Amino acid sequence: MPTTPREASLDTTRLWGEFPDPLTPPGQAPDQVFRCDLTWLTSSWHCVFDAGCPGIRADRPDDGCCTLGAHFCDQGDLRRVGAAVRRLTAEQWQLRGSARHGGWTEKDTEGSRKTRLVDGACIFLNRPGRPGGTGCALHLLALHEGVEPLTLKPDVCWQLPLRRTYRTVERPDGTEYLEVTIAEYDRRGWGPGGHDLDWYCTGHPLAHDAADPVVFSLRAELTELLGPAAYAELACTCQEILRARPEHPLARHPADPDPAGL
Repeated sequence: MPTTPREASLDTTRLWGEFPDPLTPPGQAPDQVFRCDLTWLTSSWHCVFDAGCPGIRADRPDDGCCTLGAHFCDQGDLRRVGAAVRRLTAEQWQLRGSARHGGWTEKDTEGSRKTRLVDGACIFLNRPGRPGGTGCALHLLALHEGVEPLTLKPDVCWQLPLRRTYRTVERPDGTEYLEVTIAEYDRRGWGPGGHDLDWYCTGHPLAHDAADPVVFSLRAELTELLGPAAYAELACTCQEILRARPEHPLARHPADPDPAGL
Protein backbone atom coordinates (compact mmCIF):
# COMPACT_ATOMS: atom_id res chain seq x y z
CA MET A 1 0.00 0.00 0.00
CA PRO A 2 1.44 3.44 -0.95
CA THR A 3 2.28 5.72 1.95
CA THR A 4 1.21 9.35 2.23
CA PRO A 5 4.20 11.70 1.78
CA ARG A 6 5.26 13.46 4.94
CA GLU A 7 6.33 17.03 5.43
CA ALA A 8 10.08 17.44 5.26
CA SER A 9 12.09 18.29 8.36
CA LEU A 10 12.56 21.99 9.08
CA ASP A 11 16.18 21.46 10.07
CA THR A 12 18.19 20.12 7.15
CA THR A 13 21.57 21.05 5.71
CA ARG A 14 21.19 23.78 3.10
CA LEU A 15 23.25 25.59 0.53
CA TRP A 16 23.45 29.35 1.06
CA GLY A 17 24.84 32.06 -1.17
CA GLU A 18 26.05 35.51 -0.14
CA PHE A 19 26.89 38.41 -2.40
CA PRO A 20 27.37 42.18 -1.97
CA ASP A 21 24.85 44.63 -3.33
CA PRO A 22 25.70 44.92 -7.06
CA LEU A 23 25.00 48.65 -6.87
CA THR A 24 27.95 49.17 -4.50
CA PRO A 25 30.36 51.76 -6.03
CA PRO A 26 33.69 50.25 -7.16
CA GLY A 27 36.35 50.27 -4.46
CA GLN A 28 33.88 50.67 -1.60
CA ALA A 29 32.91 48.13 1.02
CA PRO A 30 29.22 47.25 0.56
CA ASP A 31 26.69 48.72 2.95
CA GLN A 32 24.33 45.87 2.08
CA VAL A 33 24.94 42.15 1.55
CA PHE A 34 22.36 39.62 0.35
CA ARG A 35 22.26 36.16 1.93
CA CYS A 36 20.00 33.70 0.08
CA ASP A 37 18.83 30.14 0.70
CA LEU A 38 19.79 28.56 -2.63
CA THR A 39 18.29 25.22 -1.64
CA TRP A 40 14.88 26.87 -1.33
CA LEU A 41 15.21 29.14 -4.33
CA THR A 42 16.16 26.27 -6.66
CA SER A 43 13.41 24.02 -5.32
CA SER A 44 10.36 22.94 -7.32
CA TRP A 45 7.83 24.46 -4.91
CA HIS A 46 4.71 26.14 -6.28
CA CYS A 47 1.38 27.26 -4.86
CA VAL A 48 -1.21 24.47 -5.08
CA PHE A 49 -4.23 26.53 -4.03
CA ASP A 50 -7.31 25.03 -5.67
CA ALA A 51 -5.13 22.24 -7.01
CA GLY A 52 -5.03 19.77 -4.14
CA CYS A 53 -4.08 22.12 -1.30
CA PRO A 54 -5.59 20.70 1.95
CA GLY A 55 -5.50 24.13 3.62
CA ILE A 56 -3.73 25.07 6.83
CA ARG A 57 -6.85 23.99 8.75
CA ALA A 58 -8.22 20.52 8.13
CA ASP A 59 -11.82 21.65 8.65
CA ARG A 60 -11.45 24.38 5.97
CA PRO A 61 -9.64 22.72 3.06
CA ASP A 62 -10.84 25.28 0.49
CA ASP A 63 -9.26 28.28 2.23
CA GLY A 64 -5.62 27.50 1.53
CA CYS A 65 -3.67 29.84 3.82
CA CYS A 66 -6.37 32.55 3.77
CA THR A 67 -8.01 31.37 6.99
CA LEU A 68 -6.23 33.81 9.30
CA GLY A 69 -6.51 37.02 7.31
CA ALA A 70 -3.58 39.31 6.50
CA HIS A 71 -1.85 41.80 8.80
CA PHE A 72 -0.63 45.04 7.24
CA CYS A 73 3.05 45.93 7.46
CA ASP A 74 2.52 49.68 7.61
CA GLN A 75 0.22 52.50 6.54
CA GLY A 76 1.60 52.44 3.00
CA ASP A 77 0.62 48.78 2.69
CA LEU A 78 -2.88 49.56 3.98
CA ARG A 79 -3.36 52.54 1.63
CA ARG A 80 -2.19 50.58 -1.42
CA VAL A 81 -4.65 47.76 -0.74
CA GLY A 82 -7.38 50.29 0.04
CA ALA A 83 -6.95 51.86 -3.40
CA ALA A 84 -7.40 48.43 -4.99
CA VAL A 85 -10.47 47.72 -2.86
CA ARG A 86 -12.21 50.77 -4.31
CA ARG A 87 -11.80 49.31 -7.82
CA LEU A 88 -13.22 45.87 -7.02
CA THR A 89 -16.61 45.12 -8.54
CA ALA A 90 -19.34 42.93 -7.09
CA GLU A 91 -18.60 40.38 -9.80
CA GLN A 92 -14.94 40.18 -8.81
CA TRP A 93 -15.51 40.25 -5.04
CA GLN A 94 -18.04 37.91 -3.49
CA LEU A 95 -18.12 39.64 -0.09
CA ARG A 96 -18.18 43.22 -1.34
CA GLY A 97 -21.61 43.75 0.22
CA SER A 98 -20.37 42.53 3.59
CA ALA A 99 -17.44 44.96 3.38
CA ARG A 100 -19.76 47.89 2.62
CA HIS A 101 -21.74 47.20 5.77
CA GLY A 102 -19.02 46.06 8.17
CA GLY A 103 -15.76 47.28 6.68
CA TRP A 104 -12.93 45.19 5.23
CA THR A 105 -10.40 45.56 8.06
CA GLU A 106 -10.40 44.80 11.76
CA LYS A 107 -7.97 44.86 14.68
CA ASP A 108 -6.53 41.74 16.27
CA THR A 109 -6.29 41.21 20.02
CA GLU A 110 -3.08 43.27 20.11
CA GLY A 111 -4.57 46.18 18.19
CA SER A 112 -2.85 45.54 14.85
CA ARG A 113 -4.83 46.22 11.68
CA LYS A 114 -5.60 43.24 9.44
CA THR A 115 -8.08 42.10 6.82
CA ARG A 116 -11.44 41.24 8.33
CA LEU A 117 -12.53 37.63 8.77
CA VAL A 118 -15.98 36.70 7.50
CA ASP A 119 -17.42 33.24 8.16
CA GLY A 120 -14.02 31.90 9.16
CA ALA A 121 -11.77 33.26 6.41
CA CYS A 122 -10.38 36.46 4.86
CA ILE A 123 -13.01 38.81 3.47
CA PHE A 124 -11.20 38.85 0.11
CA LEU A 125 -11.45 35.08 -0.34
CA ASN A 126 -14.06 34.18 -2.93
CA ARG A 127 -15.49 30.86 -1.84
CA PRO A 128 -15.74 27.71 -4.01
CA GLY A 129 -18.31 27.83 -6.78
CA ARG A 130 -18.14 31.60 -7.18
CA PRO A 131 -19.05 32.34 -10.85
CA GLY A 132 -16.57 35.23 -11.07
CA GLY A 133 -13.72 33.03 -9.85
CA THR A 134 -12.58 31.50 -6.57
CA GLY A 135 -9.58 32.63 -4.55
CA CYS A 136 -8.34 36.10 -3.67
CA ALA A 137 -10.46 38.90 -5.13
CA LEU A 138 -7.44 41.21 -5.16
CA HIS A 139 -5.51 38.63 -7.17
CA LEU A 140 -8.38 38.39 -9.64
CA LEU A 141 -8.42 42.18 -9.96
CA ALA A 142 -4.70 42.18 -10.76
CA LEU A 143 -5.19 39.59 -13.49
CA HIS A 144 -8.10 41.64 -14.88
CA GLU A 145 -5.99 44.82 -14.93
CA GLY A 146 -2.92 43.08 -16.32
CA VAL A 147 -0.64 43.99 -13.41
CA GLU A 148 1.43 41.91 -11.00
CA PRO A 149 -0.68 40.73 -8.02
CA LEU A 150 2.01 42.05 -5.66
CA THR A 151 0.97 45.59 -6.60
CA LEU A 152 -2.52 45.10 -5.13
CA LYS A 153 -2.33 42.44 -2.41
CA PRO A 154 -1.16 42.95 1.20
CA ASP A 155 2.61 42.62 1.51
CA VAL A 156 2.40 39.54 3.71
CA CYS A 157 0.25 37.77 1.10
CA TRP A 158 2.37 38.33 -1.99
CA GLN A 159 5.63 37.70 -0.17
CA LEU A 160 4.54 34.33 1.18
CA PRO A 161 6.32 31.87 1.08
CA LEU A 162 9.41 34.07 0.72
CA ARG A 163 10.81 35.47 3.94
CA ARG A 164 12.96 38.61 4.00
CA THR A 165 14.76 39.48 7.22
CA TYR A 166 17.42 42.02 8.18
CA ARG A 167 20.46 41.89 10.47
CA THR A 168 23.23 44.39 11.14
CA VAL A 169 26.64 42.70 10.93
CA GLU A 170 29.81 44.24 12.39
CA ARG A 171 33.08 43.56 10.60
CA PRO A 172 36.32 43.00 12.54
CA ASP A 173 37.42 46.53 11.64
CA GLY A 174 34.37 48.02 13.34
CA THR A 175 32.46 48.87 10.18
CA GLU A 176 28.96 47.49 9.65
CA TYR A 177 26.73 46.34 6.85
CA LEU A 178 23.07 45.37 6.52
CA GLU A 179 22.55 41.68 5.85
CA VAL A 180 19.36 41.00 3.87
CA THR A 181 18.31 37.36 4.05
CA ILE A 182 15.91 35.73 1.59
CA ALA A 183 14.73 32.33 2.76
CA GLU A 184 11.83 29.91 2.96
CA TYR A 185 8.81 31.08 4.94
CA ASP A 186 8.32 27.77 6.69
CA ARG A 187 5.95 26.95 9.54
CA ARG A 188 8.06 28.84 12.04
CA GLY A 189 7.53 32.07 10.14
CA TRP A 190 3.97 32.12 11.50
CA GLY A 191 5.27 32.27 15.07
CA PRO A 192 4.69 29.65 17.76
CA GLY A 193 1.28 28.84 16.28
CA GLY A 194 2.88 27.73 13.03
CA HIS A 195 3.54 24.31 14.48
CA ASP A 196 -0.20 23.88 15.07
CA LEU A 197 -1.16 24.31 11.40
CA ASP A 198 -2.74 21.11 10.15
CA TRP A 199 -0.79 21.29 6.87
CA TYR A 200 1.78 23.58 5.34
CA CYS A 201 3.06 23.66 1.78
CA THR A 202 6.72 24.67 1.71
CA GLY A 203 7.96 21.43 3.23
CA HIS A 204 5.44 19.05 1.66
CA PRO A 205 6.12 17.03 -1.51
CA LEU A 206 2.59 17.76 -2.75
CA ALA A 207 3.68 21.33 -3.51
CA HIS A 208 7.07 20.40 -4.97
CA ASP A 209 6.45 19.33 -8.55
CA ALA A 210 6.71 22.56 -10.54
CA ALA A 211 8.56 22.71 -13.85
CA ASP A 212 10.29 25.98 -12.91
CA PRO A 213 12.29 26.59 -9.72
CA VAL A 214 11.18 29.22 -7.22
CA VAL A 215 13.82 31.71 -8.37
CA PHE A 216 12.08 31.93 -11.75
CA SER A 217 8.45 31.25 -10.86
CA LEU A 218 8.59 34.06 -8.27
CA ARG A 219 10.70 36.37 -10.41
CA ALA A 220 8.44 39.41 -9.87
CA GLU A 221 8.31 38.95 -6.11
CA LEU A 222 12.06 38.42 -5.75
CA THR A 223 12.80 41.43 -7.94
CA GLU A 224 10.58 43.56 -5.70
CA LEU A 225 12.32 42.26 -2.57
CA LEU A 226 15.89 42.50 -3.85
CA GLY A 227 15.89 45.03 -6.66
CA PRO A 228 16.56 44.25 -10.35
CA ALA A 229 20.37 44.16 -10.15
CA ALA A 230 20.51 41.85 -7.14
CA TYR A 231 17.83 39.60 -8.61
CA ALA A 232 19.82 39.26 -11.84
CA GLU A 233 22.88 38.13 -9.88
CA LEU A 234 20.83 35.73 -7.79
CA ALA A 235 19.23 34.23 -10.91
CA CYS A 236 22.65 33.60 -12.47
CA THR A 237 23.89 31.91 -9.30
CA CYS A 238 20.82 29.71 -9.09
CA GLN A 239 21.17 28.78 -12.76
CA GLU A 240 24.71 27.57 -12.06
CA ILE A 241 23.47 25.52 -9.10
CA LEU A 242 20.72 23.96 -11.20
CA ARG A 243 23.19 22.96 -13.89
CA ALA A 244 25.53 21.42 -11.31
CA ARG A 245 22.82 19.89 -9.11
CA PRO A 246 24.01 16.24 -9.47
CA GLU A 247 27.35 17.29 -7.93
CA HIS A 248 25.66 19.46 -5.30
CA PRO A 249 23.15 17.28 -3.39
CA LEU A 250 22.73 19.98 -0.75
CA ALA A 251 21.02 22.10 -3.40
CA ARG A 252 18.06 19.70 -3.52
CA HIS A 253 15.25 20.69 -1.20
CA PRO A 254 14.20 17.79 1.06
CA ALA A 255 10.62 18.01 -0.27
CA ASP A 256 11.69 17.94 -3.93
CA PRO A 257 11.36 14.68 -5.87
CA ASP A 258 14.44 12.44 -5.63
CA PRO A 259 16.01 12.44 -9.11
CA ALA A 260 17.09 8.84 -8.52
CA GLY A 261 13.53 7.87 -7.72
CA LEU A 262 14.55 6.57 -4.30
